[in-house]
Amino acid sequence: MSACDSSSTKAHAIYVIDLTHCAAKELLLLLDLIRADISRRAPGSLLTLADFTGAEIDKNVATRIKEVLVFDRPYVKRAGWIGTENLPHVFYEHFKSFSQRELPPFKTREEAMDWLVRAGE
Repeated sequence: MSACDSSSTKAHAIYVIDLTHCAAKELLLLLDLIRADISRRAPGSLLTLADFTGAEIDKNVATRIKEVLVFDRPYVKRAGWIGTENLPHVFYEHFKSFSQRELPPFKTREEAMDWLVRAGE
């Protein structure tokens, strides 16, 4: 299974990061792959959608997410997140402050994709 995929909507490519129902150990590996893949993209070129539905976010995973958010910042134009309902609020706030960017949560992929595309027009 691939954690990353490109999806097109309204002539915009969206980099989808599917972390649904991943265990913490699996997330640590996937986050390293995601970081490497994003760093090969053109600066400021990516619209990303991360889906955390049912993912197991422990302290080690939260630390790795913060690291990836900092390293991928030059490449990501805008990011939306879904599946954050079970994510501890303190982790989410740390992600935003550590990465120095907004990471708006959405209820559905469609809602997030519409926002990503609309905000870029």
